Amino acid sequence: MRKIDPDTNRFRKIVRGKIRENLKQYVSQGELLARQGKKVVSVPLPQIDIPNFRFGDSQQGGVGMGDGEVGEPIGEEQGPPGAEAGDQPGEHVIEVDVSLEELAEILGEELELPRIEPRGTASVKVEKDRYTGINRNGPESLRHFRRTFKAALRRQIASGSYDPKKPKVIPVREDRRYRSWNTKQVPQSNAVIIYMMDVSGSMGNEQKDIVRIESFWLDTWLQSQYENIETRYIIHDAQAKLVDAHTFFHVRESGGTKISSAYNLAKELIQKEFSPVEWNIYPFHFSDGDNWGGDDTAQCIRLLQEDLIPASNVFCYGQVKSAYGSGQFIKDLREGVGQDDKVLVSEINSRDEILPSIKTFLGKGC
Repeated sequence: MRKIDPDTNRFRKIVRGKIRENLKQYVSQGELLARQGKKVVSVPLPQIDIPNFRFGDSQQGGVGMGDGEVGEPIGEEQGPPGAEAGDQPGEHVIEVDVSLEELAEILGEELELPRIEPRGTASVKVEKDRYTGINRNGPESLRHFRRTFKAALRRQIASGSYDPKKPKVIPVREDRRYRSWNTKQVPQSNAVIIYMMDVSGSMGNEQKDIVRIESFWLDTWLQSQYENIETRYIIHDAQAKLVDAHTFFHVRESGGTKISSAYNLAKELIQKEFSPVEWNIYPFHFSDGDNWGGDDTAQCIRLLQEDLIPASNVFCYGQVKSAYGSGQFIKDLREGVGQDDKVLVSEINSRDEILPSIKTFLGKGC
């Protein structure tokens, strides 16, 4: 262990503690979304800047370096007096890079989320190379230097050519050792997240921001549970469209709402690309609860009962409060499919309720 390792580990523990302490703030304000990279997130941490001494040029004047009077300015001419100086140290912010995997661990610990066990046969076999032994032949890129050195040392000692006073070990061809590998088939769990969002006129920027923040944390947790994960995005008003992530979170639409259009598109997507035999399927639908009418809601219930719920690990519906939404759809869901354990619903009235919503969706470990 290097001398710096204990200090590094101690620092990581401090960072984890700070993140856990401020997790609700990070979630509700969405601070991490603008700072995320492919595998790491820059986490802003408050700190106190401790004052320290700086050594100046010995040729410069100053206190103790010449004549002076009490109250006389030192150095450059002072500006006009401003507001009264404070007596407290300033608070500054540093950013620390934390891996998404570590962020998922913190989220799991804080919300007490169970590990996800892939259902049934929802995995495929993939080939992986594992280094399992040592051979006398192989490519130079796989030469095992330590084993090669030991073989050369043994040979020189056995032949009497090794001189302890001049310990020079020179490997020859027969001393060389190489790592060997075997190709094995191992199970790889696959999962797909299907995000659906109402983008009709009643869903404003605040509602979309809440969806964006919650989906980041849902992604972070699920990606820590599966080796291979895909994500698809569906937006809908009166019609549904498959879009990319940027369009999903930034599109501005208007018009009415037919939720069945999104459920039909999700059904087609699963049938074409994601067989439930090979994939763990997680549909998340976010809406303000408005729908076109009772006939469309009845069609939604039928699609859920016959297609989406049987194909999914869980079906999650988050209703985001809007000044223009009726909020009726969550009541219809509870009445129509609420008795099914695989249907999870949450009401998100503000950013402060994002964390409890995540707990609702991920707390069963399905």
